[in-house]
Amino acid sequence: MKIIVCVDNQNGMMFNHRRQSQDRVLRKRILELTGGKKLWMNAYSQKQFLQVNGNMSKEQEQSGQIQADEAFLEKAGPGEYCFVEDKDVVPYESRIEEVILCHWNRDYPADMYFKMDLGSWKLAETQEYAGSSHEKITEERYVRR
Repeated sequence: MKIIVCVDNQNGMMFNHRRQSQDRVLRKRILELTGGKKLWMNAYSQKQFLQVNGNMSKEQEQSGQIQADEAFLEKAGPGEYCFVEDKDVVPYESRIEEVILCHWNRDYPADMYFKMDLGSWKLAETQEYAGSSHEKITEERYVRR
């Protein structure tokens, strides 16, 4: 599986059981990045991808691209993507093929952190782009060495 995680400058992910931030441009980027492949997440994260009227876009709904399940990290298969906001991925590290870190480039309060050691992984690609609510989002893609 390939995981996508958003972090602040200290690798923080959440504070007081809530996401630190979100960004409309980043959500669009995630959907582009996954290229129509399954995108697993839990119900909490799925709320970000719902339109104002509470429904996914017709294309997403028909394709079944977004899969919401509380056990998404167990259910995701090889080559499938997982958007992770509030789970520790370390117990699943042996199944992870790729890590995509999206840096907010800001300091936020945090009490949950991305703890996976990427020292043995190879940084394959870095991109920067402007978000809707962030001046700069840095996307790093790590692959196994």
